[in-house]
Amino acid sequence: MDHSTKPAAALPASSSRRWVLATSLCSLPRAAAPWDRLSRVQEAAPAAAPPARASHDAAVAPAPAPDAGSSSTGDLDWSQEAEEDAGPPAPAPAPAEEEVGDEDGGDGECDVFDGTWVRDDAAWYPLYEAAECPFLSDQVACRRNGRPDSGYEQWQWRPRGCGGRTRLGGAETLELCRDKRLVFVGDSLNRNMWESLACILYAAVPDRSRTRIVDDAGSEYRIFRAMYYNCSVEFFWSPFLVKLETEISQSRALKLDQLPAMLQRTLGADVLVFNTGHWWTHTGKLRAWDHLERDGKMVEMAGEEAFNRALRTWARWVDRNIDPTRTRVFFRSVSPEHKSVNWCYNQTSPISTGTVAPWFPKSLVTIVERYIKNMRTPVTYLNITHLSELRIDAHPSVYTITREGKPLSTEQRQQPLTYADCSHWCLPGLPDTWNMLLLDSLMRPPPLMYSC
Repeated sequence: MDHSTKPAAALPASSSRRWVLATSLCSLPRAAAPWDRLSRVQEAAPAAAPPARASHDAAVAPAPAPDAGSSSTGDLDWSQEAEEDAGPPAPAPAPAEEEVGDEDGGDGECDVFDGTWVRDDAAWYPLYEAAECPFLSDQVACRRNGRPDSGYEQWQWRPRGCGGRTRLGGAETLELCRDKRLVFVGDSLNRNMWESLACILYAAVPDRSRTRIVDDAGSEYRIFRAMYYNCSVEFFWSPFLVKLETEISQSRALKLDQLPAMLQRTLGADVLVFNTGHWWTHTGKLRAWDHLERDGKMVEMAGEEAFNRALRTWARWVDRNIDPTRTRVFFRSVSPEHKSVNWCYNQTSPISTGTVAPWFPKSLVTIVERYIKNMRTPVTYLNITHLSELRIDAHPSVYTITREGKPLSTEQRQQPLTYADCSHWCLPGLPDTWNMLLLDSLMRPPPLMYSC
């Protein structure tokens, strides 16, 4: 059936909003195959010589941090920070020439999340050097923390049947982000992804004096801004997506029917990337809440039901508040840990054979996927779980920091069962690929209920 000619009144009520969006987008000219544009980047440098790298010690002039609210009950200033006079917009970087031929074909549609990891012998990776990124957190700066090998930085994700290289040049990344506000909301794994994209952009900015970093002490709000490109990349800390509040009694309440007030500050963003997962699996002393609340009352329920109600609250908020003609919404799938059977300690290459032992409850994954499928607002699912499961080598392991913010001592490194971090990811590293896949998705139309 030709859905493009079906009257909206004949559609189910829950479908009409997507149908209107579909017909409006279908009237736009289709761009070239997105993955081709992403992957066909020539190895040779552009004709214009890149600017010399500036010393990162003096490159970033921090702007005053806005009052993001240190208390979960404090009032927030919803007004946006006034833009500085950044002068004329930066000229578009010279486009990279396309290389001829695709070893895998790739002229049609492909699943960019299905593929293999291959060694990058052409020295395309890493996309930036850790020393180029002055705001890279110590937790994931593995080389800075003494990791002796660097092979984890040089693996390339190659989707099956998608052709070419899976890398976008820094200048092209800046162009994709020109005049856009990209916001990440979630836990420390989304902060990992935020740091990655901010570093990719920062390394490519021609004039680093025209950048700003805002980073509050608690890392609940972080922003990288490239003024010439009118581009900002922001991170909001919200590991459950729903509201976690410390009450007067010092009891920590997870309010399953409320979202943090700070989410209002994300409205109007061009791109929203959400995630949640890890914090729901914590038990005992690691669990972040003392009790659950719904309708202002304390409730008892299993973790899976609590997760389901929280996702329902988030999905309803998105459907009621997000304008899909202005904002692209993404939900990043769970980032895997490598503990127990698949332990990250002393690993230096991805898993290529054998079975990957999943650690995250499948039932919780099903809840996320069900809500995304049934929402009125189109949500792109960045399903990075499997490709990340293979990267057993890419965690900080014992090349990280203590809770006090100090690199692990020699003695502590000899106690990996206690100190190895097999949850977060080294940077440069795997999250750079997540961002390449995010950018690829931005070059595609959003998911729609009806095709053109």
